[in-house]
Amino acid sequence: MLKESNLIVDRYSAEGRFDRLPEIVRGAVAARPDVIEFAGAPDTVKLLQSEARTIPIVAWTADPISAGIVSNLARPGGNVTGLSTVAGPEIGTKRVQLFVEAVGQLSKVGWLGTRAVWDDPTGMPLKRTAEKMNIPLHPEPLQAPVNEAEYRRAFDAMRRDHVDGVMISNESENYAHRVLLGRLALQYRLPAICWYPDTVEAGALMSYGFDTKAGSRRVAAQVAEILNGGNPAEMPFFQETHFSLVINLKVAKELGLEIPARLVAIADEVIE
Repeated sequence: MLKESNLIVDRYSAEGRFDRLPEIVRGAVAARPDVIEFAGAPDTVKLLQSEARTIPIVAWTADPISAGIVSNLARPGGNVTGLSTVAGPEIGTKRVQLFVEAVGQLSKVGWLGTRAVWDDPTGMPLKRTAEKMNIPLHPEPLQAPVNEAEYRRAFDAMRRDHVDGVMISNESENYAHRVLLGRLALQYRLPAICWYPDTVEAGALMSYGFDTKAGSRRVAAQVAEILNGGNPAEMPFFQETHFSLVINLKVAKELGLEIPARLVAIADEVIE
């Protein structure tokens, strides 16, 4: 629990145990807070939505329209607003294209995330793009509890499968372990594309994703607005429009890769 001036913040986390999410949601709702801020999968947002029908919720999640959380981004109309981390299905397509351009020939690519996200229909554009480019995607679903041992198990499995690259999902579990994931990608000598620059700084090859710091500020502003009397039904669900490309040339050199000059030129940040 954090207490700052007249603000009390209670933190709830399933600590990587997906099966505990319903229990965590019920506990948070039972505390009757003035507002709930949540970052994670749409299914959990919908669970929160069903349990907390009157408590304002600020959600940091994937596309809320396709998930059925809201029907209108500009005017959500219920008790949920927040930040959508997905600007559209073309983002998945773009990530595949950037990864192929950076690495070159890819015969088999591992995908690291939860089974729920892999099976979600919103991921179809990414799969179709990979298929069109003749790049087999092999999911390595994370199993609870998601901790360092589980990530090492996943990387061991991908190495046994002889993948020559890995795509890391933007789920909250991977965000919490973003530095560890970068270190493991480098340790296992696997070119990796992820969402978070912290992962690239730690050893991933590249990232293409939204600005998490700016997103955090937007979510905090929404929470503050609600605490000051704002109505989430009338607060637009913000949708990310700018996605940054970060490339680690030191990692590329260590992996024996030469990043095309075009990618280096268009990158928002290059680590040398």
